[in-house]
Amino acid sequence: MTCVIARLPVAHRLRLIAGVLVGLMFLAVVAPAAAQNNPDVDLELILAIDASLSVDAEEAHLQRQGYISALTDPKVIKAIQSGTNGQIAVYYFEWASEFYQRTVIDWTLIKDEASARAVAEKLAAAPYRGERRTSISGAIRFAAGLFGQNFKGERRVIDVSGDGRNNSGPPMEATRAEVLAKGIVINGLPILNDKPSFGGFGGYGGYGPDPNLDKYYQESVVGGPGSFMIPAENFQSFDQAILSKLIREISANPSSRKFADAQRGE
Repeated sequence: MTCVIARLPVAHRLRLIAGVLVGLMFLAVVAPAAAQNNPDVDLELILAIDASLSVDAEEAHLQRQGYISALTDPKVIKAIQSGTNGQIAVYYFEWASEFYQRTVIDWTLIKDEASARAVAEKLAAAPYRGERRTSISGAIRFAAGLFGQNFKGERRVIDVSGDGRNNSGPPMEATRAEVLAKGIVINGLPILNDKPSFGGFGGYGGYGPDPNLDKYYQESVVGGPGSFMIPAENFQSFDQAILSKLIREISANPSSRKFADAQRGE
């Protein structure tokens, strides 16, 4: 290659060298910018929210409001800022049947009150739409494919909340094993609603309240190192449950001093 260049006229050689230099300068600028597009975060957190028809309009509002309040709570902000990188990435979607997953908030960085409030405002303004059936398996499989796109998280967690058992899509246990094999942690927030759960066989009809939904989540949904489940006694108590859950998820070690301080609001 050097011999070929040497035989070129001087003018051509100068233009070729100039082109190479411009290319190198371009790479020097673009490479760091590309690296900045995938910043390090302490946690990549996916919030997967039940939007099946068993969740009526009032309950859907209570769910949304629970996340809005929790994301902007000073204890959550303190927990985020106490991490190694001082920031997390959040993705929020609503799910129902096997192939119904609706993105409400795409991957977004949260590092302080302003960024948390921006996410909360988007969430408050987004329309809500329910769908038949309840596919927790479809939700966690969808979620598992979202990680690593925009951020480099030290931990990857799916936070799934719902008021019914899996009745659509692939078997729950097999799908959970598939997701856990990727190093992803699944946490659960079952809502122990006292209303019938609709969307049974074929998506029609309903079942009575499930008093053992928390046990089902513990045995069939959650999994991975440090995984846990926090039940909400009803939709009215959802906001306190999600607040406790977010603080615990954001803190890598629930027994750490940082976690304890965040819980006390110190």
